Amino acid sequence: MKRSAEPETPEGEIAEAGEQGLIDHLIELRDRLLRMVLGVVLVFAALFPFADEIYGYLAKPLLRHLPEGSSMIAIDVASPFLIPFKLVLMLSVVLSMPWILYQLWAFVAPGLYQHEKRLARPLLVSSILLFYIGMAFAYYVVFPLVFGFFTSVGPQEVKVMTDIGRYLDFVNMLFLAFGIAFEVPVATVLLVAIGVVTPQKLARIRPYVIVAAFTIGMLLTPPDVISQILLAVPMWILYELGILFSRMVRPKARDEEDNEPAMDPDAAQANTIHPAPAAAGASSAAMSATAGAESDDDEEYRPLTEEEMEAELDSLEFVEDEEENEEETDRTRDDGEPGDKGGDKG
Repeated sequence: MKRSAEPETPEGEIAEAGEQGLIDHLIELRDRLLRMVLGVVLVFAALFPFADEIYGYLAKPLLRHLPEGSSMIAIDVASPFLIPFKLVLMLSVVLSMPWILYQLWAFVAPGLYQHEKRLARPLLVSSILLFYIGMAFAYYVVFPLVFGFFTSVGPQEVKVMTDIGRYLDFVNMLFLAFGIAFEVPVATVLLVAIGVVTPQKLARIRPYVIVAAFTIGMLLTPPDVISQILLAVPMWILYELGILFSRMVRPKARDEEDNEPAMDPDAAQANTIHPAPAAAGASSAAMSATAGAESDDDEEYRPLTEEEMEAELDSLEFVEDEEENEEETDRTRDDGEPGDKGGDKG
């Protein structure tokens, strides 16, 4: 007889489906990355014809404070072409950041719950806006003060002539420092939302945060007091705003646990007298709560209260006592059967 072919095992089908799903995700990721690059290239192509004007606009805060007869210079041979090219490329990435984050969001969003989506959307939008606000604050407020201070304290015999490449590196460092510093509210709200810290704890560590803000300002800004203060003070103010906003996104489970009413003494006494029905009711309530949480993504996990936990323990003890009683009954019946047979024979 011919042996019939064995059917495919479910494990093989699951492995094949998982491999196919991984390939689909990799293909989608490739498409998203190509769209990001295409968006940056389109913005770069639109801005590159105005590269010289863009660099001139970036250099205005310094040019206003240069002494008469001074100008910016290019030390390297290729700097007049490469520096504006580099500036336009970086500006294209910054301006395309909403498009880049949207592509990342479209790739990650299908795997998130509804409450996670509701939290992530405003955080993404606010992070982009705050980064742009930080860069604008650096250009319109910090640059005039810093460059005015630097050009006024130099020796009279020294003629200020800044290299365009080094100037671009300097302003990029300040742009990045202030853009990241203005993300403090987003970081605080996110930490509170995921339950790492509480608004009360953030308020208690305020003195340490102020010291850290001035330390970060000292490390990220040039070695002058003005830029350090202009970075540390906004970070402190934004930290206070983050504490204020974080009180609005406190986890619901913690609020429900704090506001839960106390149990009626009569009901507690009834549960003590009749543990089994109370345990069954608590078990069914816990199972219904779990089923509701699984069916509705909007609801968050709520841990069992102390009364429900005690009812669960009482139910387990009741079941164990029943099993022990059944075992003792069976053991007694087994021990009594030989004696009954001997009495019949006598």
